[in-house]
Amino acid sequence: MTVIAWIVEGTWPACVDAARAHAPEGARIVLLHITGGEAGGAAAHGAYAGLLGRGRPHHDPGTAVDRLASASAERLLARAAERLGRPCVRSERTGRVEREVVAAAEGAELLVLARDGDRARLGPRSLGPAARFVVDHAPCPVLLVWPELAPGTDTIPPPPPPPPGSRHPRR
Repeated sequence: MTVIAWIVEGTWPACVDAARAHAPEGARIVLLHITGGEAGGAAAHGAYAGLLGRGRPHHDPGTAVDRLASASAERLLARAAERLGRPCVRSERTGRVEREVVAAAEGAELLVLARDGDRARLGPRSLGPAARFVVDHAPCPVLLVWPELAPGTDTIPPPPPPPPGSRHPRR
């Protein structure tokens, strides 16, 4: 059995804890971190080449940005592995975040991810765009966790008003 825990700054502890709790002994746990292509050094490479850097590749700041992103991902995965406290695989990918997560989940038996949107109330806005895409397109079962205590059911928005002319209110 393969369980993938999507490791994202700010929500990763909840994913690691859920993977530890729900992955059976002997399961292959993969700690997955994605560095978004837009967050990498591509923009810095392009800006430097377009504006300043023709002929001076050794001054390209994109290389430093790529190194910093890679080091940050390594540190985050190391902290996650330490928290997990059992053997695991660390996987770092680069690209369009939501698509990389879906691709990595192919063949897995469980994908663990945390809500990354509005965490003050229950509802669909508790998922950001990337998490929503992953939930909608994952090729395996998904365990969706709250990064902290879930808000109370009193945070559910009220139902919409009944349509004009209807005789029975919605419940």
